[in-house]
Amino acid sequence: MMFVAVSQRVMIDPVTGERRDALDQRWTPFLRECGLSPLLVPNHVETARQLMQLNIICGVLLTGGNDLAAYGGDAPERDETERFLIEEAGRTSQPVLGVCRGMQMLQHHAGVVLKRVDGHVAVRHAVQLPDGPANVNSFHGWGATTTVTGLEICAATTDGVIEAIIDRPRRRAGIMWHPERETPFGPRDVNFVRQFFTGKRVW
Repeated sequence: MMFVAVSQRVMIDPVTGERRDALDQRWTPFLRECGLSPLLVPNHVETARQLMQLNIICGVLLTGGNDLAAYGGDAPERDETERFLIEEAGRTSQPVLGVCRGMQMLQHHAGVVLKRVDGHVAVRHAVQLPDGPANVNSFHGWGATTTVTGLEICAATTDGVIEAIIDRPRRRAGIMWHPERETPFGPRDVNFVRQFFTGKRVW
């Protein structure tokens, strides 16, 4: 079993103000379906550094939730941790997959400017992927309609919002939909994630 370092959202208890790291429980069965196991990374850079030194980790998964601090989000510790994970994975040539906010983090880290988008929360979109058409879920209020050198656009919606990206030399990819929220899990998503983290070509 291979382990993937998985980032977590920050949730703030409305009564106590306690800041909690959290992960949707659906990620574990989804990753197991892909032949992977999650290694949860707390939003604490020094601990993340220690975990990334474990030789059982085959890559990094940046999950959804929380707006980026640069766009008004209230979890700067998450941004700092994910920035470290991206840079450390680049140093060790490990793959990084960003999902929803995770893809936004990859875009932001590469210099892409995000903007508010309408009609992308709790809906489905038809997109054209390199391996064929797909109908994907959507739960995001931020997105991008332009990219930068190195980030190849692999899918976009009819209103021009980018839904999937890849940076082959750096082994980074992003999708704006949530594969863990599909019931049952989509075979195409499972195959994509499995291939991506095992070093096989995707798209």
